[in-house]
Amino acid sequence: MGRAEARRAQQQRGARRAPSGRAKGAKGGGGTGKRTGIRRFFTWKKILGAFFGVVLLLMAAAIALYFSVDEPTDPNKQATLQSNTYRWSDGSIMANTGKMNREIVTLDKIPQDVRTAFIAIENKSFYQDRGIDLMGVARGLFNTVRGKGTAGGSTITQQYVKNYYLTQDQSATRKLRELVISLKVDQRMEKDDILAGYLNTNFYGRNAYGIQAAAQAFYGVDAGQLTLEQGAYLASVIQAPSQYDLATAGPNGTRLVNIRFDAVLDNMVEMGKLDPEKRKTMTLPPPIKPKPRPGMDGQKGYLVQAANDEMNKQGITDAMITAGGWNITLNVDKNKQSALEKAVQDELESKLDRKDTKGRPQDQSVQAGATSVDPKTGAVVAMYGGVGLEEKAASNALRTDYQPGSTFKPIVLASALENASTTQDGKPITPNALYDGTSKRPVVGSKIPFNPQNQDNTNYGNPMMTVQEATNYSVNSVYAQMIVDVKPPNVKKTALELGMQDREGWPEDKPAMALGTMSANTLEMAGVYATFDNHGKKVTPTIIKKAEHKDSEFTPQQAVGSQAVSRKTADTVTKVLQGVVEDEGGSGNKVRSSAYQAGGKTGTTESNVAAWFTGYTPELVTVVAMFGEDPNTHNQVTLTGTAGLGRAGGSSFPASIWRAYTLAALKGVDTGKFQLSEADMGAVQTPSRSASPTVSPSQSSSPPAATNSPTQSPTQTSPTPTATKTGATPTGTTSPTATPTKTGGPKPPDPPVLGEHPDN
Repeated sequence: MGRAEARRAQQQRGARRAPSGRAKGAKGGGGTGKRTGIRRFFTWKKILGAFFGVVLLLMAAAIALYFSVDEPTDPNKQATLQSNTYRWSDGSIMANTGKMNREIVTLDKIPQDVRTAFIAIENKSFYQDRGIDLMGVARGLFNTVRGKGTAGGSTITQQYVKNYYLTQDQSATRKLRELVISLKVDQRMEKDDILAGYLNTNFYGRNAYGIQAAAQAFYGVDAGQLTLEQGAYLASVIQAPSQYDLATAGPNGTRLVNIRFDAVLDNMVEMGKLDPEKRKTMTLPPPIKPKPRPGMDGQKGYLVQAANDEMNKQGITDAMITAGGWNITLNVDKNKQSALEKAVQDELESKLDRKDTKGRPQDQSVQAGATSVDPKTGAVVAMYGGVGLEEKAASNALRTDYQPGSTFKPIVLASALENASTTQDGKPITPNALYDGTSKRPVVGSKIPFNPQNQDNTNYGNPMMTVQEATNYSVNSVYAQMIVDVKPPNVKKTALELGMQDREGWPEDKPAMALGTMSANTLEMAGVYATFDNHGKKVTPTIIKKAEHKDSEFTPQQAVGSQAVSRKTADTVTKVLQGVVEDEGGSGNKVRSSAYQAGGKTGTTESNVAAWFTGYTPELVTVVAMFGEDPNTHNQVTLTGTAGLGRAGGSSFPASIWRAYTLAALKGVDTGKFQLSEADMGAVQTPSRSASPTVSPSQSSSPPAATNSPTQSPTQTSPTPTATKTGATPTGTTSPTATPTKTGGPKPPDPPVLGEHPDN
């Protein structure tokens, strides 16, 4: 080869290498081209390989799980017929709830549009899916991780499997078994058979298992006679049977079930199964009144309600309870329960004429509820829920749609003591602290104007009176100013620590809170006063002593806890409430007796729609309440006119019931005295201001009349020349120490604004 040829060959070899060399030069030149660091481990090939490897492992695990889980051949144990036994505190049987109420019907006995209603709200893809909804499962898991419950992922097939083969527990193991069995059931069974099984195993409430029992329980018809609207309601109620039953539902439950009912029908329109124009004419048909089951007569049904409600709060669902097999012992004492029922009958029901709808229409609206608690143990020893389940389905002892009124005032005082609050003068708030008792006196120091009138528009003091006296006579103007001094958020904090519940509508920072403008029930108010009685240790009333089931565990809630308020605060409040009973003119004087030592507080809400008496001895705390409820509309109505009389306040029927019950319940008991070693009434104070703030003509007709004493001297701005506080003591009738004097002109006092609570 010549030199020329050699050079050409060398150039050709260089040309072939040039791209590689240029590539290296483009990246900085002289590089080796090798990947370094983390890039050696995360190549696209390796990432894709790992992904497909994980997928293969998951598929292998799913296949293994599928073949390892056998489809059950028999229904679960909870699907067999069992009963629950409820016992009195001494172990004797109170009631047996009976076996499951279920009647199996074939699918052709259920109207097509009713079947579609269930599919529309529960599983729109029922006839297309394979028994599970992977997106739904993912959504349910996501909700669980976010703490929003475990719902949201079950198809109709899954729910049928859970109801018929498995249990109601929420474990991951049960959920996985449910998924696998659902796949196998969907392969083996026809869709219509699955739907029939689902409709026949659902729990609808009212002890009704299956759609036939539900149709009878809610509408008094067979399943084949259900209308679409009735079926849509039953499809709605299964999500939360206790909460969504319109016969017993509170405002929130009513709102939620209406939303769900609308969703059923709207989904049917979306599916093309309901004409949009027809949809517009449809409304939720109210169910019939629940009928008490055998053995649930009298108060037994209400006691079972209360026990089940407490179990719900401990995680035992209605379905788990109604499935049966429970042996439940209550704290309720047979003798005390009988005494409470007799007291209500003698002091209230015997005085009503519930049949006279024209002459005494108010008697038809009266509802009574009561709870009695042992303050040392927190045991609910007696409870009154109403006239009976057939007439009143929900317990009046547990209802939360009425306000507690002035029974809230001791909580304001407790908060003042607990927070070492001071008056506008900078003096400590104690039972001996002085306040202006002028009716309709504007509060000082609040961004929100408030000038509540006292009962009968009565002025107290000259114008000053002590907190003890203001509590004895339940003076609104004093406590309205006190809550401003303590600050409403502090009072709310104390109330919650004492056991009240923070429900929707609680007035966060309004002075009207002092007059009990939030909602409450007799059970929680019994807990608040039991906490005072138990020297400040928090008492959470419990009706269940023990509950046993071979397949489930139940631990009763702790009834007595740590200090909610200091002993000094609790003992001082008790000392003040003793004055309410012992003072001749006190609003609670009616319950005074030599048989026991007692403290208590009356409460009457605005327009007299509710009346309370909450009182206690060292041995027993009892809350008695009356509510005005229109029997047709269920709206709140006044109690004034009950039994053909006038205003029905806390010192009337509720106090009479309380006294009769307490005397009977403590008969033969060696009653004790309050041990109030740390009660502190505070130093006697002298007024640093001699008159109330200036009141505009629109707020008060004239200044109160002067008297010779700064205490117990009420005056009244009213068109009537005289007025009296009445309240029978064990020996007769008492009134304030001075007759109120007319100081105004002929113009009647201004009507109270919403939330003022002119009554006590």
